[in-house]
Amino acid sequence: MIPPPPVVRMLKVTERNLETNPRFRRILLKLSGEALMGDAGYGIDPLVVQRVAEEIREVHALGIEIAMVVGGGNIFRGIKASASGMDRASADYMGMLATVMNAVALQDALEKNGVFTRVVSAIEMREVAEPFIRRRSIRHLEKGRLVIFAAGIGQPFFTTDTAAAMRALEIQADVIMKATRVGGIYTADPKKDPSAVKIDKLSYMRLLQDDLRVMDASAVSLCRDNRLPIIVFDMTVHGNIQRAVKGERVGSIVQPDED
Repeated sequence: MIPPPPVVRMLKVTERNLETNPRFRRILLKLSGEALMGDAGYGIDPLVVQRVAEEIREVHALGIEIAMVVGGGNIFRGIKASASGMDRASADYMGMLATVMNAVALQDALEKNGVFTRVVSAIEMREVAEPFIRRRSIRHLEKGRLVIFAAGIGQPFFTTDTAAAMRALEIQADVIMKATRVGGIYTADPKKDPSAVKIDKLSYMRLLQDDLRVMDASAVSLCRDNRLPIIVFDMTVHGNIQRAVKGERVGSIVQPDED
């Protein structure tokens, strides 16, 4: 006989979990697909997904309401395929499906860590994910469930950065936290230019005018128009998400000049 699966105790977020006084209570975490592939160069590394899930669980246990948008570049990158001759719309739809695969992998890892998780897709596939309904997604967050938004916004020609900005605004998130593999925003790519200087704080306009390419222009403009701050930080450093939500200086922050 096949033994039954182990019982996983889910964590219910209540006021008693709030052991700190966090700066942000509802966050949108933007995670690239490449962050899930580790050193493999392609696909999903289960050990990396497990590590990410464990860190997110620690933040969730503080009572923080967490929504996520995950990219699909570790499986399929629509823009790259389009540059190789594929129709852009078809390539983007394939990229959206890749984000669903990553979202399901994250859901599995998070629920094994005791976090109730819902995958919400902009492309209807009810056997795999819930359809996106704004008020339902907000209710999931209010009930202590983590929500992973997949399939972008369901339309081609938009990146997952734009999807992250739109979903963050729709759920009234306090901040977008973009996880990267570097310590924040630099004047140039620090992996290619050793003279690159880290910028701790900058405005949306500088991000656009200097073409720093941390997020695409559409996403940055949405955040600027709605005064939604963006924190860019190094996901490979354990505890950075917790430090950011507690208000510690982590990575770089993009916000209006007067703030």
